[in-house]
Amino acid sequence: MRRSLTNIVQLGIKELYSLRYDPVMLFLIVYMFSFSIFEEAENAVTGVVNAAVAIVDEDRSQLSRRIGDALLQPRFQAPESISVDQVDASMEAARYTFVIDIPPNFEADLLAGRPTVIQLNVDATAMGMAGTGAGYIQQIIAQEVSTFRKDDRQTHAVNVVTRARFNPNMEAKGFQGVMALTNNVTLMAILLTGAALIREREHGTIEHLLVMPLRPVEIMLAKVWANGLVVILVATLSLYLIVQGALAVTIVGSISLYLSVAVVYLFSVTSLGIYLATLARSMPQFGLLAMIVFVIMLLLSGGHTPLDSMPVALQTIMQFVPSTHFVRMAQAILFRDAGVDVIWPDLLATALIGVVFFLAALLRFRKTVTLTQT
Repeated sequence: MRRSLTNIVQLGIKELYSLRYDPVMLFLIVYMFSFSIFEEAENAVTGVVNAAVAIVDEDRSQLSRRIGDALLQPRFQAPESISVDQVDASMEAARYTFVIDIPPNFEADLLAGRPTVIQLNVDATAMGMAGTGAGYIQQIIAQEVSTFRKDDRQTHAVNVVTRARFNPNMEAKGFQGVMALTNNVTLMAILLTGAALIREREHGTIEHLLVMPLRPVEIMLAKVWANGLVVILVATLSLYLIVQGALAVTIVGSISLYLSVAVVYLFSVTSLGIYLATLARSMPQFGLLAMIVFVIMLLLSGGHTPLDSMPVALQTIMQFVPSTHFVRMAQAILFRDAGVDVIWPDLLATALIGVVFFLAALLRFRKTVTLTQT
């Protein structure tokens, strides 16, 4: 037992030295946990910000001008006035996300109690803004009409008070930063461990290891702890320096608990990285295979799209993917200050999935070793 631990530690140190002399991988690590996270959190737009709006004002009344003046920054750019004939061409050229068409005699019909309609054209290819922005514009128009008519009795018959928990300012930057960090932990853990095994094979050093009194499980564990250590260290620095420092995101939960959970998660994804490396025959094949797996984990784990909005069958399948549980735990710990009593089912599921991945990778690695020796 002591000899095995010594072998695992020494092999892990060898992995760290190998990574030290890989400038491309070192650059990728620094980039993914610094500039990549900062840019995604700071500049990725998920809500309605600086949306381009045009108004076709066929009424030229006081009320129509008030509606245009109510579209304010930072959600909307200053509305531009266009004619009816320009609507189709401007929408096709993607010059405006929203075009409001106010009909003739709008104010007069409204004051006379006659039915009237405002047409709102939305460029729905701008999915991040289309639905939410249309709702904002409808609220603005309704408020201006109500204020103009000085008839608030029906509008305020029920006073709805909204309280935003866990993110009172409704800012996307903090959420984006933490999710970018979480996703980059997944990507780099897969790439580092898989690339380490492929590099051993391409350089011929795997044969040197096989002639030594080493077992496949010792080689695997060395790669898991060494590459996992690198990822957890840079993730810790990124959380303090980039997320909390450069982005000024307030973390209300326990960072130590988050990092402890990340260690368990890294056991799963590093094992997955080794398994993918045993399936690939070269570094390009591994890169393509890893990206396919990562994109699926990124899009379907609940970090960007709520898991509840997906088909039930897909939700069930994603419960067997460790990133689903890690995303849920990261959000619960860092945003909602959840403790172990809340996250333990996901933590247990992550550990069990990690064991399955490790055993599957070990079987594949042993098969690869047998084929190499023969």
